[in-house]
Amino acid sequence: MATLILVRHGRTTANAAGILAGRTAGVRLDKVGRDQAVRTAERLAVVPLVAVVSSPLERCRQTARVILEHQSGGPVTRIDRALTECDYGQWQGRPLAELAREPLWSVVQAQPSAATFPGGESLAAMHARAVTAIRRQDAAIEAEHGPRAVWAAVTHGDIVKSVLADALGMHLDLFQRLNVNPASVSIVRYGTSRPDVVATNTDSGDLAWLASVGPVADAPVGGGDGPPSVADDVDGPRS
Repeated sequence: MATLILVRHGRTTANAAGILAGRTAGVRLDKVGRDQAVRTAERLAVVPLVAVVSSPLERCRQTARVILEHQSGGPVTRIDRALTECDYGQWQGRPLAELAREPLWSVVQAQPSAATFPGGESLAAMHARAVTAIRRQDAAIEAEHGPRAVWAAVTHGDIVKSVLADALGMHLDLFQRLNVNPASVSIVRYGTSRPDVVATNTDSGDLAWLASVGPVADAPVGGGDGPPSVADDVDGPRS
């Protein structure tokens, strides 16, 4: 199957101010967030992406543009509204410190599957639409570009956590155990029998090996020897 790179947008002015931005228009990356986006784009520059799919919100489109600027092959770009931020309803635009005093906060933390934001969306609905959209995009990209294709989805923290939780076989009530930092990279590959979660929440490390990755195979008993490295190219095949 194709390889999915999940990228959270870089830090925003709302993140820095401790505000829940939600779907508020005009929320942009701050200086730190722009630098984070460049760092991630430089990591991905060695990987020939066939597509970059973005949430429609500006902070994700900004991050996606920086990634595209570092790609030489001209990957297909598209917006997928199903990858947009959760609709936090009446919580949107409020300080996180204030929201932490709301009774719903403890539900969001301990039992996300039961949480519905007043005037907004439930976390269960967000989870379902995000997972459906990612799997649909992945299948379409593999059909068009083949099982060695690598593509990126640029989206939001809770969306990335939802996709990772699904790939890990975690109940939604456990997804708060996952951390997804601004501009972090997570990697998932959907095999025929199960997803393969390659990495979560990374902000450094060489990704060049993704350019030559093969189809998802059986899980190696004992953990295997990992992806090929520069040393393997120098030293020759491993025995």
